[in-house]
Amino acid sequence: MTPSRDIERLLEIMAALRTPETGCPWDLAQDFDTIAPYTIEEAYEVADAIARGDLDDLCDELGDLLLQVVFHARLAQERGAFDFGAVVEAITAKMIRRHPHVFGDARGRDVAAVNAAWDAIKAEEKARRGARRAARGLPPEPGQGRTLDGVPAGAPALTRAVKLQDKAAKVGFDWPEVRPVLDKIREEIDEVEAEIAAGDRKAAGQEVGDLLFALANLARHLDVDPEAALRGTNEKFVRRFAHIEDRLAEAGRTPAEASLDEMEALWQEAKTAAKTAAKTAASKE
Repeated sequence: MTPSRDIERLLEIMAALRTPETGCPWDLAQDFDTIAPYTIEEAYEVADAIARGDLDDLCDELGDLLLQVVFHARLAQERGAFDFGAVVEAITAKMIRRHPHVFGDARGRDVAAVNAAWDAIKAEEKARRGARRAARGLPPEPGQGRTLDGVPAGAPALTRAVKLQDKAAKVGFDWPEVRPVLDKIREEIDEVEAEIAAGDRKAAGQEVGDLLFALANLARHLDVDPEAALRGTNEKFVRRFAHIEDRLAEAGRTPAEASLDEMEALWQEAKTAAKTAAKTAASKE
């Protein structure tokens, strides 16, 4: 087979990989459960390429993510459930249905009206799904009808925290401005300190969870994606620690051979250098 820009070629390749006896042994051994972790991993790699601003890599990673969609669709097709075409049809129908201000008669809506309509349409879709489940003799979805339904338990914890908070906020369970959120963070820090002082590490761990939840809420109030913010800080940590290693290596030493004070001084050096570089770049714009 030769490469192609046509999605049909990719579907043919996946079919060949899953063909018994002549296909790939690894691909033939997979099912929904074994492929799911790769799907999550590929989504993270897409986000990483975006964060790095590497558009060439983004193209490759989007291809890897598309392969995951094709793989799941092929598995479903083999079970007689649905195929890739049904996936495309479902998402196109959903996008048309959820954008009546673009594809229908509801023109001239502002952002608030669009968001309200989006939520109403999603609620109607959920009701229809419930009716279809009942018609097939299936039980209702777990927790159906509750405010916090629909937030996947397997989502990254910080992302899930924000989505749970968003849903609660829509029914009025939210602070109207950021100051009480900061007060809550200080309260949670005090509770962590209290459990540490009491020597209860398990309770302290639970309070750390409460603190992280409050920090996610702060990010939400500031319109900051906490996952993206933390990824950025992780990369900043990597860069600054690399500076520490490089500077120590110049003296023929390793971090294990340096004192904490020495490493802290080099950390501050890296921090200052980064700020200087940022100011220089900004002045050139």
